[in-house]
Amino acid sequence: MKAPSGAALAALQRRLGYHFADLTLLQKALTHRSATSDHNERLEFLGDAIIGLTVASVFFERFPEANEGALSRLRASVVSGVSLAQIARSLNLSECLILGESERKSGGRNRDSILADTLEALAGAIMIDASLAEARAAVAGWLMPAIEASTLDIVVDAKTRLQEWLQARGESLPEYAVKSVSGEDHDLRFQVECKLPERGVVTEASGSARRKAEQSAAELMLAELTDSHA
Repeated sequence: MKAPSGAALAALQRRLGYHFADLTLLQKALTHRSATSDHNERLEFLGDAIIGLTVASVFFERFPEANEGALSRLRASVVSGVSLAQIARSLNLSECLILGESERKSGGRNRDSILADTLEALAGAIMIDASLAEARAAVAGWLMPAIEASTLDIVVDAKTRLQEWLQARGESLPEYAVKSVSGEDHDLRFQVECKLPERGVVTEASGSARRKAEQSAAELMLAELTDSHA
């Protein structure tokens, strides 16, 4: 186990936008369970809740007309492991991680799960070091670029948007069917149909996977419906 230098910890705190009164809390938040029994998992548990609350609160205020499902999808897009790992990389957390030898040698310093968990642990550590308000303020700063990049159209896929559009008008759900599959096993193409029986409208699209083709067909159907002002 190799702890980061004082200079590295000072630089990290500047990037985090928060300076710890108790540096042992910062070090604990950076410590993976592979390094020692005194690791960051309890702080991670706390930080996960803080991040979820912070993001939910921001989206609740930002999208006053969004329903629970849309708000849940927005939150999930920001607090996913991949998203949190990207934010951790932007803060250069990897250079300050405290890992056991085996984890370090196996590439743990760049593993998404470890980076995301460490970011959560840091949020928990700030709450213990200061307050929930301080932790939420720090988290909002880390996540704001991802939050601001999130829109209802981006996080709701085409099939979901089409379904919600139809349900809002009391209409039946679309029917999807695979019309054909072509290509070699390693390069298949799915031709999929999206049909609205009540309207007699059909769109078709292709994709490298059935789900992708369905999404494309749904997108075409949405364009058809909105263009006709139905």
